[in-house]
Amino acid sequence: MGEPAEQIRGFHVNTTREQLITVALPVHDHWLPLSNLDLLLPPVNVSVCFCYKKPHNITNSVAHTLKTALAKTLVPYYAFAGEIVLNTAGEPEILCNYRGVNFVEADADVDLRELNLYDPDESIAKLVPTLEHGVIAIQVTELKCGSIVVGCTFDHRVADAYSMNMFLVSWAEFSRSNVPISNVPSFPRSLLNPRRPLMVMDTSIDQMYIPVTSLPLPQETTNPDSILASRLCYIKADNLVKLQTLASGLKRRTKLESFSAFLWKLVAKHAATDPVGVPAKNAKLGIVVDGRRKLIEKERKTYFGNVLSIPFGAQKIDDLISKPLSWVAEEVHKFLDSFVTKAHFLNLVDWVETHRPTPAVSRIYSTGSDDGPAFVVSSGRDFPVSQVDFGWGSPVFGSYHFPWGGNTGYVMPMPSPVVDGDWMVYLHLTKGQLKFIEEDDSQVLKPIDNNYLQI
Repeated sequence: MGEPAEQIRGFHVNTTREQLITVALPVHDHWLPLSNLDLLLPPVNVSVCFCYKKPHNITNSVAHTLKTALAKTLVPYYAFAGEIVLNTAGEPEILCNYRGVNFVEADADVDLRELNLYDPDESIAKLVPTLEHGVIAIQVTELKCGSIVVGCTFDHRVADAYSMNMFLVSWAEFSRSNVPISNVPSFPRSLLNPRRPLMVMDTSIDQMYIPVTSLPLPQETTNPDSILASRLCYIKADNLVKLQTLASGLKRRTKLESFSAFLWKLVAKHAATDPVGVPAKNAKLGIVVDGRRKLIEKERKTYFGNVLSIPFGAQKIDDLISKPLSWVAEEVHKFLDSFVTKAHFLNLVDWVETHRPTPAVSRIYSTGSDDGPAFVVSSGRDFPVSQVDFGWGSPVFGSYHFPWGGNTGYVMPMPSPVVDGDWMVYLHLTKGQLKFIEEDDSQVLKPIDNNYLQI
Protein backbone atom coordinates (compact mmCIF):
# COMPACT_ATOMS: atom_id res chain seq x y z
CA MET A 1 0.00 0.00 0.00
CA GLY A 2 1.71 3.17 -1.09
CA GLU A 3 1.10 6.49 0.62
CA PRO A 4 0.03 9.56 -1.37
CA ALA A 5 2.95 11.78 -2.38
CA GLU A 6 1.53 14.82 -0.59
CA GLN A 7 1.48 13.07 2.79
CA ILE A 8 4.56 13.63 4.93
CA ARG A 9 5.95 11.95 8.01
CA GLY A 10 8.13 14.65 9.51
CA PHE A 11 6.45 17.67 11.08
CA HIS A 12 6.88 19.59 14.30
CA VAL A 13 4.36 20.55 16.96
CA ASN A 14 5.07 23.63 19.04
CA THR A 15 3.32 24.18 22.37
CA THR A 16 2.14 27.77 22.70
CA ARG A 17 0.23 27.60 25.98
CA GLU A 18 -0.53 25.17 28.82
CA GLN A 19 -3.38 25.77 31.23
CA LEU A 20 -5.32 23.94 33.92
CA ILE A 21 -9.06 24.13 33.22
CA THR A 22 -11.03 23.84 36.45
CA VAL A 23 -14.69 23.06 37.09
CA ALA A 24 -17.10 25.94 36.48
CA LEU A 25 -18.94 25.49 39.82
CA PRO A 26 -17.44 25.19 43.32
CA VAL A 27 -17.84 21.71 44.80
CA HIS A 28 -16.55 19.67 47.73
CA ASP A 29 -13.81 17.06 47.53
CA HIS A 30 -14.84 13.44 47.80
CA TRP A 31 -13.67 9.93 46.91
CA LEU A 32 -15.15 7.87 44.09
CA PRO A 33 -14.17 4.19 44.22
CA LEU A 34 -13.44 2.28 41.07
CA SER A 35 -15.85 -0.58 40.43
CA ASN A 36 -14.67 -4.18 40.29
CA LEU A 37 -14.86 -3.97 36.50
CA ASP A 38 -12.74 -0.79 36.49
CA LEU A 39 -10.15 -2.67 38.53
CA LEU A 40 -9.69 -5.19 35.71
CA LEU A 41 -8.05 -2.47 33.59
CA PRO A 42 -4.30 -1.97 33.89
CA PRO A 43 -2.99 1.63 34.04
CA VAL A 44 -3.12 2.27 30.29
CA ASN A 45 -4.11 5.46 28.50
CA VAL A 46 -6.32 5.79 25.43
CA SER A 47 -6.26 8.68 22.96
CA VAL A 48 -8.85 10.04 20.59
CA CYS A 49 -8.32 12.58 17.81
CA PHE A 50 -10.61 14.76 15.65
CA CYS A 51 -9.60 16.85 12.62
CA TYR A 52 -11.65 19.87 11.48
CA LYS A 53 -11.32 22.07 8.44
CA LYS A 54 -10.47 25.72 9.12
CA PRO A 55 -13.32 27.24 11.16
CA HIS A 56 -15.10 30.25 9.67
CA ASN A 57 -17.54 32.81 11.06
CA ILE A 58 -16.81 32.12 14.73
CA THR A 59 -16.99 34.87 17.37
CA ASN A 60 -14.41 33.65 19.88
CA SER A 61 -11.18 31.78 19.33
CA VAL A 62 -11.38 28.02 19.04
CA ALA A 63 -9.36 27.52 22.24
CA HIS A 64 -11.53 29.95 24.22
CA THR A 65 -14.73 28.22 23.08
CA LEU A 66 -13.39 24.78 23.95
CA LYS A 67 -12.05 25.83 27.37
CA THR A 68 -15.27 27.60 28.37
CA ALA A 69 -17.36 24.59 27.36
CA LEU A 70 -14.92 22.18 29.06
CA ALA A 71 -15.27 23.97 32.41
CA LYS A 72 -19.04 23.50 32.19
CA THR A 73 -18.76 19.88 31.05
CA LEU A 74 -16.56 19.01 34.03
CA VAL A 75 -19.42 19.83 36.40
CA PRO A 76 -21.43 16.67 35.56
CA TYR A 77 -18.27 14.77 34.45
CA TYR A 78 -16.44 15.57 37.69
CA ALA A 79 -14.51 12.28 37.67
CA PHE A 80 -12.45 13.64 34.77
CA ALA A 81 -11.40 16.64 36.88
CA GLY A 82 -9.89 14.48 39.64
CA GLU A 83 -6.88 12.21 39.91
CA ILE A 84 -6.10 8.56 40.63
CA VAL A 85 -4.74 7.92 44.13
CA LEU A 86 -4.00 4.62 45.87
CA ASN A 87 -6.07 3.94 48.98
CA THR A 88 -4.86 2.22 52.15
CA ALA A 89 -5.37 -1.21 50.53
CA GLY A 90 -3.15 -0.21 47.63
CA GLU A 91 -6.05 -0.03 45.18
CA PRO A 92 -6.64 2.93 42.86
CA GLU A 93 -9.53 5.30 43.58
CA ILE A 94 -10.58 8.60 42.07
CA LEU A 95 -9.94 11.57 44.34
CA CYS A 96 -12.52 14.05 43.12
CA ASN A 97 -10.57 17.12 44.20
CA TYR A 98 -11.49 19.07 41.07
CA ARG A 99 -7.86 19.81 40.27
CA GLY A 100 -8.92 20.30 36.67
CA VAL A 101 -7.76 19.14 33.25
CA ASN A 102 -4.44 19.93 31.58
CA PHE A 103 -5.23 21.86 28.38
CA VAL A 104 -2.47 22.34 25.80
CA GLU A 105 -2.61 24.79 22.90
CA ALA A 106 -0.20 24.15 20.05
CA ASP A 107 0.54 24.75 16.39
CA ALA A 108 2.06 22.43 13.79
CA ASP A 109 3.98 23.13 10.59
CA VAL A 110 1.85 20.82 8.47
CA ASP A 111 -1.34 21.12 6.41
CA LEU A 112 -4.32 18.87 7.00
CA ARG A 113 -3.82 17.26 3.59
CA GLU A 114 -0.21 16.45 4.47
CA LEU A 115 -1.01 14.37 7.55
CA ASN A 116 -0.14 10.72 7.02
CA LEU A 117 -3.17 9.41 8.87
CA TYR A 118 -2.55 5.90 7.55
CA ASP A 119 0.39 5.79 9.98
CA PRO A 120 -1.07 7.22 13.21
CA ASP A 121 2.19 6.57 15.07
CA GLU A 122 3.70 9.28 12.85
CA SER A 123 0.74 11.67 12.80
CA ILE A 124 -1.94 11.24 15.47
CA ALA A 125 0.66 10.44 18.15
CA LYS A 126 1.98 14.01 17.81
CA LEU A 127 -1.49 15.56 17.99
CA VAL A 128 -2.74 13.94 21.19
CA PRO A 129 -1.38 14.93 24.61
CA THR A 130 0.67 12.87 27.01
CA LEU A 131 -1.28 12.22 30.20
CA GLU A 132 1.12 13.11 33.00
CA HIS A 133 -1.30 14.30 35.68
CA GLY A 134 -4.97 13.80 36.38
CA VAL A 135 -7.43 11.59 34.52
CA ILE A 136 -7.68 13.29 31.12
CA ALA A 137 -5.57 15.73 29.12
CA ILE A 138 -6.55 17.75 26.06
CA GLN A 139 -4.52 19.24 23.22
CA VAL A 140 -5.81 21.65 20.57
CA THR A 141 -3.47 22.08 17.61
CA GLU A 142 -3.81 24.61 14.80
CA LEU A 143 -2.31 23.36 11.56
CA LYS A 144 -0.51 25.52 9.00
CA CYS A 145 -3.65 25.69 6.84
CA GLY A 146 -5.83 26.86 9.73
CA SER A 147 -7.42 23.44 10.31
CA ILE A 148 -7.92 22.36 13.91
CA VAL A 149 -7.07 19.06 15.60
CA VAL A 150 -8.61 18.23 18.99
CA GLY A 151 -6.85 15.40 20.82
CA CYS A 152 -7.70 13.81 24.16
CA THR A 153 -5.91 11.20 26.24
CA PHE A 154 -7.66 9.55 29.19
CA ASP A 155 -7.01 6.90 31.83
CA HIS A 156 -8.81 3.71 30.77
CA ARG A 157 -9.31 2.71 34.42
CA VAL A 158 -11.81 5.56 34.77
CA ALA A 159 -13.74 5.31 31.50
CA ASP A 160 -14.42 2.94 28.64
CA ALA A 161 -15.12 4.08 25.08
CA TYR A 162 -18.87 4.33 25.77
CA SER A 163 -18.23 6.72 28.69
CA MET A 164 -15.70 8.75 26.72
CA ASN A 165 -18.15 9.07 23.83
CA MET A 166 -20.74 10.49 26.26
CA PHE A 167 -18.23 13.08 27.46
CA LEU A 168 -17.23 14.11 23.94
CA VAL A 169 -20.84 14.61 22.83
CA SER A 170 -21.66 16.58 26.00
CA TRP A 171 -18.58 18.79 25.55
CA ALA A 172 -19.64 19.53 21.99
CA GLU A 173 -23.21 20.29 23.11
CA PHE A 174 -22.00 22.77 25.76
CA SER A 175 -19.75 24.36 23.15
CA ARG A 176 -22.63 24.95 20.73
CA SER A 177 -25.17 26.22 23.29
CA ASN A 178 -26.10 26.52 26.95
CA VAL A 179 -29.09 24.19 26.72
CA PRO A 180 -29.03 21.06 28.92
CA ILE A 181 -26.87 18.24 27.58
CA SER A 182 -28.60 15.15 26.24
CA ASN A 183 -26.98 12.71 28.71
CA VAL A 184 -25.96 13.50 32.29
CA PRO A 185 -23.50 10.84 33.50
CA SER A 186 -24.26 8.77 36.59
CA PHE A 187 -21.74 7.13 38.93
CA PRO A 188 -23.77 4.66 41.05
CA ARG A 189 -21.06 2.12 41.91
CA SER A 190 -23.67 0.10 43.79
CA LEU A 191 -24.89 -1.14 40.39
CA LEU A 192 -21.68 -3.15 40.14
CA ASN A 193 -21.39 -4.29 43.76
CA PRO A 194 -20.55 -7.97 44.31
CA ARG A 195 -23.28 -10.25 45.55
CA ARG A 196 -23.42 -11.31 49.20
CA PRO A 197 -22.57 -14.07 49.67
CA LEU A 198 -20.21 -14.21 46.69
CA MET A 199 -21.49 -16.54 43.97
CA VAL A 200 -18.77 -17.19 41.40
CA MET A 201 -20.48 -19.95 39.44
CA ASP A 202 -18.56 -19.77 36.17
CA THR A 203 -15.15 -21.44 36.42
CA SER A 204 -14.33 -20.34 32.86
CA ILE A 205 -13.51 -16.88 34.24
CA ASP A 206 -10.29 -18.40 35.57
CA GLN A 207 -9.41 -19.11 31.94
CA MET A 208 -10.15 -15.49 30.93
CA TYR A 209 -8.52 -13.47 33.71
CA ILE A 210 -5.40 -13.85 35.82
CA PRO A 211 -4.05 -12.15 38.97
CA VAL A 212 -1.02 -10.02 38.12
CA THR A 213 1.03 -11.96 40.69
CA SER A 214 0.71 -15.01 38.42
CA LEU A 215 1.89 -13.28 35.26
CA PRO A 216 4.92 -14.74 33.52
CA LEU A 217 7.93 -12.52 32.93
CA PRO A 218 7.66 -10.51 29.71
CA GLN A 219 9.72 -11.80 26.82
CA GLU A 220 11.68 -9.36 24.71
CA THR A 221 11.96 -9.87 20.98
CA THR A 222 14.79 -8.97 18.66
CA ASN A 223 12.72 -9.58 15.55
CA PRO A 224 11.72 -6.18 14.08
CA ASP A 225 8.63 -7.76 12.45
CA SER A 226 7.34 -8.68 15.93
CA ILE A 227 7.20 -5.05 17.06
CA LEU A 228 3.67 -3.64 17.29
CA ALA A 229 2.74 -0.70 15.06
CA SER A 230 -0.47 1.16 14.21
CA ARG A 231 -2.25 1.67 10.89
CA LEU A 232 -5.59 3.17 9.85
CA CYS A 233 -7.54 1.58 7.03
CA TYR A 234 -11.08 1.61 5.72
CA ILE A 235 -13.48 -1.04 4.42
CA LYS A 236 -16.15 -0.23 1.88
CA ALA A 237 -19.74 -1.12 2.77
CA ASP A 238 -20.07 -3.57 -0.11
CA ASN A 239 -16.99 -5.48 1.06
CA LEU A 240 -18.47 -5.72 4.55
CA VAL A 241 -21.64 -7.19 3.05
CA LYS A 242 -19.56 -9.70 1.09
CA LEU A 243 -17.69 -10.75 4.23
CA GLN A 244 -20.97 -11.12 6.09
CA THR A 245 -22.39 -13.28 3.29
CA LEU A 246 -19.32 -15.53 3.26
CA ALA A 247 -19.34 -15.78 7.05
CA SER A 248 -23.02 -16.64 7.34
CA GLY A 249 -23.84 -20.32 7.10
CA LEU A 250 -27.17 -21.60 8.35
CA LYS A 251 -27.42 -18.52 10.59
CA ARG A 252 -26.66 -14.93 9.69
CA ARG A 253 -23.60 -13.52 11.45
CA THR A 254 -23.13 -9.89 12.44
CA LYS A 255 -20.70 -7.66 10.57
CA LEU A 256 -18.44 -7.57 13.66
CA GLU A 257 -18.37 -11.38 13.91
CA SER A 258 -17.72 -11.65 10.17
CA PHE A 259 -14.92 -9.07 10.14
CA SER A 260 -13.31 -10.59 13.25
CA ALA A 261 -13.37 -14.04 11.62
CA PHE A 262 -11.84 -12.60 8.44
CA LEU A 263 -9.00 -10.99 10.39
CA TRP A 264 -8.47 -14.15 12.47
CA LYS A 265 -7.87 -16.09 9.25
CA LEU A 266 -5.39 -13.48 8.01
CA VAL A 267 -3.42 -13.51 11.27
CA ALA A 268 -3.34 -17.32 11.13
CA LYS A 269 -2.10 -17.26 7.52
CA HIS A 270 0.71 -14.91 8.49
CA ALA A 271 1.71 -17.14 11.40
CA ALA A 272 1.92 -20.13 9.06
CA THR A 273 4.20 -18.29 6.65
CA ASP A 274 6.32 -16.41 9.20
CA PRO A 275 9.90 -17.65 8.66
CA VAL A 276 11.14 -16.41 12.05
CA GLY A 277 10.93 -18.50 15.21
CA VAL A 278 9.15 -21.74 16.06
CA PRO A 279 5.99 -22.25 13.98
CA ALA A 280 2.92 -21.45 16.08
CA LYS A 281 0.15 -24.00 16.47
CA ASN A 282 -2.70 -21.79 17.70
CA ALA A 283 -4.04 -18.27 17.25
CA LYS A 284 -6.24 -16.41 19.73
CA LEU A 285 -8.96 -13.85 19.14
CA GLY A 286 -10.62 -11.78 21.85
CA ILE A 287 -13.61 -9.47 21.43
CA VAL A 288 -14.48 -6.71 23.87
CA VAL A 289 -18.12 -6.91 24.97
CA ASP A 290 -20.12 -4.21 26.77
CA GLY A 291 -22.27 -5.46 29.65
CA ARG A 292 -24.48 -2.38 30.00
CA ARG A 293 -27.50 -3.89 28.29
CA LYS A 294 -27.26 -7.03 30.41
CA LEU A 295 -26.03 -5.83 33.78
CA ILE A 296 -27.42 -2.34 34.28
CA GLU A 297 -30.26 -2.13 31.80
CA LYS A 298 -32.08 0.83 33.35
CA GLU A 299 -29.06 3.15 33.56
CA ARG A 300 -26.91 1.82 30.77
CA LYS A 301 -27.24 5.03 28.75
CA THR A 302 -25.74 7.22 31.47
CA TYR A 303 -23.53 4.98 33.64
CA PHE A 304 -19.96 6.30 33.55
CA GLY A 305 -17.18 3.75 33.96
CA ASN A 306 -16.01 0.41 32.59
CA VAL A 307 -18.58 -2.33 31.97
CA LEU A 308 -16.42 -4.54 29.80
CA SER A 309 -15.25 -8.11 29.47
CA ILE A 310 -12.90 -9.73 26.95
CA PRO A 311 -13.94 -13.29 26.08
CA PHE A 312 -11.60 -15.01 23.67
CA GLY A 313 -11.19 -18.21 21.73
CA ALA A 314 -8.19 -20.22 20.57
CA GLN A 315 -8.11 -22.35 17.45
CA LYS A 316 -5.52 -24.34 15.57
CA ILE A 317 -3.88 -22.30 12.85
CA ASP A 318 -4.35 -25.12 10.33
CA ASP A 319 -8.11 -25.09 10.94
CA LEU A 320 -8.36 -21.31 10.70
CA ILE A 321 -6.60 -21.41 7.35
CA SER A 322 -8.18 -24.45 5.74
CA LYS A 323 -11.79 -24.15 6.87
CA PRO A 324 -14.26 -21.67 5.32
CA LEU A 325 -14.96 -18.25 6.77
CA SER A 326 -18.38 -19.45 7.90
CA TRP A 327 -16.73 -22.04 10.18
CA VAL A 328 -14.42 -19.42 11.69
CA ALA A 329 -17.36 -17.04 12.21
CA GLU A 330 -19.27 -19.84 13.94
CA GLU A 331 -16.34 -20.25 16.37
CA VAL A 332 -16.38 -16.51 17.02
CA HIS A 333 -20.10 -16.62 17.71
CA LYS A 334 -19.73 -19.56 20.08
CA PHE A 335 -17.33 -17.92 22.49
CA LEU A 336 -19.16 -14.60 22.28
CA ASP A 337 -22.56 -16.13 22.91
CA SER A 338 -21.33 -17.80 26.08
CA PHE A 339 -20.25 -14.54 27.71
CA VAL A 340 -22.62 -11.82 26.53
CA THR A 341 -24.95 -12.60 29.41
CA LYS A 342 -25.95 -11.00 32.69
CA ALA A 343 -24.74 -14.08 34.58
CA HIS A 344 -21.24 -13.70 33.15
CA PHE A 345 -20.87 -10.11 34.30
CA LEU A 346 -22.29 -10.87 37.75
CA ASN A 347 -19.80 -13.71 38.09
CA LEU A 348 -16.98 -11.50 36.86
CA VAL A 349 -17.75 -8.83 39.47
CA ASP A 350 -17.73 -11.52 42.18
CA TRP A 351 -14.53 -13.08 40.83
CA VAL A 352 -12.69 -9.76 41.11
CA GLU A 353 -13.92 -9.43 44.69
CA THR A 354 -12.42 -12.79 45.62
CA HIS A 355 -8.98 -11.64 44.45
CA ARG A 356 -8.90 -8.11 45.85
CA PRO A 357 -6.69 -6.28 46.59
CA THR A 358 -4.52 -8.21 44.12
CA PRO A 359 -5.23 -6.71 40.68
CA ALA A 360 -6.09 -8.94 37.75
CA VAL A 361 -5.97 -8.57 33.97
CA SER A 362 -7.29 -10.36 30.92
CA ARG A 363 -5.21 -13.39 30.02
CA ILE A 364 -5.26 -12.59 26.31
CA TYR A 365 -3.70 -9.20 27.05
CA SER A 366 -1.08 -10.53 29.43
CA THR A 367 -0.11 -13.90 27.97
CA GLY A 368 -1.74 -13.90 24.56
CA SER A 369 1.44 -14.46 22.56
CA ASP A 370 2.75 -17.46 24.54
CA ASP A 371 1.29 -19.96 22.10
CA GLY A 372 0.92 -18.17 18.81
CA PRO A 373 -0.42 -14.75 17.85
CA ALA A 374 -3.26 -13.07 19.72
CA PHE A 375 -5.28 -9.93 19.14
CA VAL A 376 -8.40 -8.24 20.50
CA VAL A 377 -11.20 -6.60 18.51
CA SER A 378 -13.04 -3.78 20.25
CA SER A 379 -16.11 -2.35 18.60
CA GLY A 380 -16.08 1.40 18.11
CA ARG A 381 -19.05 1.37 15.79
CA ASP A 382 -20.90 3.78 18.10
CA PHE A 383 -18.03 6.29 17.88
CA PRO A 384 -20.00 9.57 17.53
CA VAL A 385 -17.77 11.32 14.97
CA SER A 386 -20.52 13.42 13.40
CA GLN A 387 -21.84 14.55 16.81
CA VAL A 388 -18.54 16.01 18.02
CA ASP A 389 -19.35 19.38 16.48
CA PHE A 390 -18.09 22.26 18.65
CA GLY A 391 -19.80 24.88 16.53
CA TRP A 392 -17.74 24.90 13.35
CA GLY A 393 -18.94 21.69 11.74
CA SER A 394 -18.43 17.97 12.13
CA PRO A 395 -14.93 16.47 11.94
CA VAL A 396 -13.59 15.35 8.60
CA PHE A 397 -11.71 12.66 10.49
CA GLY A 398 -11.90 11.04 13.91
CA SER A 399 -10.26 8.00 15.41
CA TYR A 400 -9.24 6.29 18.61
CA HIS A 401 -5.50 5.70 19.03
CA PHE A 402 -4.54 2.92 21.45
CA PRO A 403 -0.96 1.58 21.24
CA TRP A 404 -1.53 -0.32 24.48
CA GLY A 405 1.78 -2.13 24.85
CA GLY A 406 2.36 -5.82 25.54
CA ASN A 407 2.45 -8.45 22.81
CA THR A 408 -1.24 -8.68 21.98
CA GLY A 409 -2.69 -6.83 19.00
CA TYR A 410 -5.64 -4.46 19.17
CA VAL A 411 -8.19 -3.64 16.44
CA MET A 412 -11.07 -1.17 16.53
CA PRO A 413 -13.59 -0.71 13.71
CA MET A 414 -15.30 2.70 13.67
CA PRO A 415 -17.89 4.36 11.42
CA SER A 416 -16.53 6.26 8.43
CA PRO A 417 -16.88 10.05 8.71
CA VAL A 418 -17.48 10.40 4.96
CA VAL A 419 -19.40 7.37 3.64
CA ASP A 420 -22.36 5.82 5.46
CA GLY A 421 -21.89 2.08 5.86
CA ASP A 422 -18.11 2.13 5.44
CA TRP A 423 -15.84 1.34 8.38
CA MET A 424 -12.57 2.88 9.40
CA VAL A 425 -10.35 0.35 11.17
CA TYR A 426 -7.58 1.10 13.65
CA LEU A 427 -5.05 -1.74 13.53
CA HIS A 428 -2.37 -2.17 16.20
CA LEU A 429 -0.62 -5.36 15.15
CA THR A 430 2.93 -6.55 14.56
CA LYS A 431 4.78 -5.04 11.63
CA GLY A 432 4.94 -8.49 10.07
CA GLN A 433 1.18 -8.98 10.36
CA LEU A 434 0.47 -5.51 8.96
CA LYS A 435 2.74 -6.08 5.98
CA PHE A 436 1.11 -9.45 5.31
CA ILE A 437 -2.39 -7.96 5.52
CA GLU A 438 -1.39 -5.14 3.17
CA GLU A 439 -0.06 -7.58 0.59
CA ASP A 440 -2.58 -10.43 1.00
CA ASP A 441 -5.87 -8.57 1.09
CA SER A 442 -5.38 -5.00 -0.03
CA GLN A 443 -8.77 -5.08 -1.79
CA VAL A 444 -10.62 -5.28 1.53
CA LEU A 445 -8.54 -3.22 3.95
CA LYS A 446 -7.41 -0.07 2.18
CA PRO A 447 -5.15 2.66 3.61
CA ILE A 448 -6.80 5.84 4.80
CA ASP A 449 -5.76 8.77 2.64
CA ASN A 450 -6.98 12.31 2.04
CA ASN A 451 -8.69 11.31 -1.21
CA TYR A 452 -10.98 8.95 0.69
CA LEU A 453 -11.49 11.51 3.48
CA GLN A 454 -12.14 14.26 0.91
CA ILE A 455 -9.71 16.69 2.49
